[in-house]
Amino acid sequence: MRRVRYAVAMSLDGYIAGPNGEADWIVGDPTINIAEFFKAFYAQFDIAVMGRRTYELVGGAIEGMRTYVFPRTLSPGNCKGVTILSENGIEELARLRAEDGRDIWLFGGGRLFGSLASAGLVDSVELGVMPVLLGGGTPLIAGIAERVKLKLVHSEHSAVGVVSLKYELNR
Repeated sequence: MRRVRYAVAMSLDGYIAGPNGEADWIVGDPTINIAEFFKAFYAQFDIAVMGRRTYELVGGAIEGMRTYVFPRTLSPGNCKGVTILSENGIEELARLRAEDGRDIWLFGGGRLFGSLASAGLVDSVELGVMPVLLGGGTPLIAGIAERVKLKLVHSEHSAVGVVSLKYELNR
């Protein structure tokens, strides 16, 4: 079974995007070859799932991955290279998760993360915590009906102050 992994950058005060959807606060680590990092990261996934705002920010499908968008307000005709998941999205993601293949990258969307975590469809939360306080923006998670308990399985920090955290969801 595939694992659904919520992997995002987050500000120290819990936001995954600034007040206007910006991501210019995400710092790079000069000791890491960013092209090699993303090549290795992307190789772990063959499906990407995102909310409407993240889709609009990215501007399309994630290269090399089947891309699915959970919109509340998005016309399927305007979305090239992606599959729109609407009324049956939770069931479709459960079906995709049961397929053989690489993991599924849940990329952005705090409300989407909340919905999928509440439905028991998220396996891990992988955060790159940036050394910045935004004071507002898109929260890491929103709209959860109950607490989501986590178990820390890995942590490390970089020379520029980014803390990487990986949690598994306790079920």
